[in-house]
Amino acid sequence: QVQLVESGGGLVQSGGSLRLSCAASGSILSIYALGWYRQAPGKQRELVAGITSGGITNYADSVKGRFTISRDNAKNTVYLQMNSLKPEDTAVYYCNADVKIVTTMRRYDAWGQGTQVTVSS
Repeated sequence: QVQLVESGGGLVQSGGSLRLSCAASGSILSIYALGWYRQAPGKQRELVAGITSGGITNYADSVKGRFTISRDNAKNTVYLQMNSLKPEDTAVYYCNADVKIVTTMRRYDAWGQGTQVTVSS
C-alpha cells in the first residue's frame, strides 16, 4: 500500500559524490521518521542516516561530515547527499519510512528495493 522508490545510485570514483532520492507513494496518511540504511556484501544492514518529522538528523559515525540527509515533505521524498565517497561506502542503500496508512490508520515500516552504490579506488 506504500511504495518507496530509490534512485541515484551508481558507480563513482573515490572522492566523488552521489545524491540518492527516495519517493514515497500510496495510501499514506503521515510520514514520520525517514532513514537510509546500507548493506555491504557479507555484512549486516546498518543505519546510515535518519531524519525525524521535525527535521532532527542523526548519522553513523562513519559518514558524519560527508553525508547529509534531508526531506521534502510536500513531495514525500527523502534525499541523501553523499560527498567524499570512499570504497568502504560501497553497498546497497535502502530507504526506510515510518508511515501511517489511510486504510488501517496504523503505522508500519516501509522499505525500498535498494539502489547500488559502488565507489572505486
